Amino acid sequence: MHLPEEARMGLSRRSFVKLIGATTAAAGITASLAACGTTTPGETTAPTAGTDTSPAGNTPAASNDGLITAGISYELGTNGYDPMTTTAALTLAANWHTMEGLTEIHPATREVYPALGAAMPTEVDPKTWEVTLREGAVFTNGEAVTADDVVFSFERVMDEANQSLYVAFLPFLESVTKKDDTTVTFALKYPFSLVPERLSVVKIVPKASVEADAKAFDLAPIGTGAYKMTDNGAASQKIVFERNDDYNGPHPALASSMTWQILPDASTRTNAMSSDTVQAIDSVPASDLATLSQSKSVAAEQGFGLVFTMFNCGSAPMSDVKNRQGVMYALDYDQICSVGMSDLATPATAFVQKEHPSYKEASVVYTKDTEKAKALFAETGLTSVRLLASDHDFFSAARPIIKESLEAAGLTVAYEEKKSSDVYATIDGAPDAFDIVVAPGDPSVFGDDADLLLRWWYAGDTWTDSRMHWKGSDSYNQVQELLDKAGEASGDEQLELWHQIFDVISENVPLYPIFHRKTPTAFNAETLQNFMPLAVTGLSFVDVSSSV
Repeated sequence: MHLPEEARMGLSRRSFVKLIGATTAAAGITASLAACGTTTPGETTAPTAGTDTSPAGNTPAASNDGLITAGISYELGTNGYDPMTTTAALTLAANWHTMEGLTEIHPATREVYPALGAAMPTEVDPKTWEVTLREGAVFTNGEAVTADDVVFSFERVMDEANQSLYVAFLPFLESVTKKDDTTVTFALKYPFSLVPERLSVVKIVPKASVEADAKAFDLAPIGTGAYKMTDNGAASQKIVFERNDDYNGPHPALASSMTWQILPDASTRTNAMSSDTVQAIDSVPASDLATLSQSKSVAAEQGFGLVFTMFNCGSAPMSDVKNRQGVMYALDYDQICSVGMSDLATPATAFVQKEHPSYKEASVVYTKDTEKAKALFAETGLTSVRLLASDHDFFSAARPIIKESLEAAGLTVAYEEKKSSDVYATIDGAPDAFDIVVAPGDPSVFGDDADLLLRWWYAGDTWTDSRMHWKGSDSYNQVQELLDKAGEASGDEQLELWHQIFDVISENVPLYPIFHRKTPTAFNAETLQNFMPLAVTGLSFVDVSSSV
């Protein structure tokens, strides 16, 4: 393979070797950039916090009065910004900047740190923890943060009537009570080893404002973060933030304002980056990585984010596990990942990616085995399926390969493609609406531990009951028992229990990853200081300044 000279400029020999090593027949040099962690014109290493990665002498000095601009691939979700209910990629990323939990997980480094808490949670005894609030913390409406606000924030998430998806992450919590005006006590049902990490999923909101007008809060949330939102993007298709001058926490805003353009069209997003209309974009098309690398920094960070197959386990034909397994064996994983994803993905060999600290290869690893798939379908009599897929652009080239794989195994495929929100509007509460759904997911935006990642799909009723209709089955009951045991365990015992869950879901496949993906990002390292590309969905400007 011969790489054009212009595509090699600015890369070290080490980066160049990585670059050419990832080339695929389908994507050429464009996919190969994804094999590098990050490439920056004139530089050779991936950026880290506190490091200037732009060419020496070419970077204007940044100040805390700079402006940040970004292009975001995801559209606004059907709900708003209320951190009790929103799970949309765009609104979650916005809330990273405007909201705080008692603890937070840094979007890039994944470090757990005290946010609204003055310090990390204190373990009083194995079933009791305490957190003291940061002195002087106020909401963006000027009201002081109180222990009552903290109790309210947790109780509204834990209240089943509110149907918050985040309650699935908090099974260990018995109660949250006010000890005094600045201290909150957490009573646990059982000792739990991940309390500091898990408290971050609940963002603290002002009780009075939410109770007064919950709908208004959803559209224009009031938080304690380093930025405050001044335009929610509903009409303008731009989310605008201004620095919160009252913020006194550990990660203050290093820019005076941010404007995020909502750009779901891939070519529009790339053009905005090329023309310097924006300083960073997420979800860079693989075909544009090499071109962008000549003038901008590009990165493709391996993470947990995946594309999954979800089966309607409650109705024929997918109530038969042999049909679910047959579908998984029919898929051409190498083609899906190398051609369909331009080498920005790796076939799943377990529920988590190989780089995850809890990884262990599952008892069943699905590889392309068309004959085995045909044999399973012949045994069950399956001849046709209904396949519903989301239309996310990053895996648009993979979807035809998935359909063709099933057809090659002898199935007639009734294929339909919809926006993500329409996919779930179609299937929620409609037990006969589909056979297979193919869509992306990335609960690692909430945290990285295996318990959280597993509970996102396999514990809460939204997924297990309303969507995959798996709740109540023997394998469902087995997974719940193992999750509960793992929650009460720690160390090697906890890890072994998670591995057992990996095995159960690999054998029963109610919902299972096809691949784990690398997250491609492009950014201007000459105008953004300390920007760090993410392995999770979204963009973060925590600790980032701008010279614009």
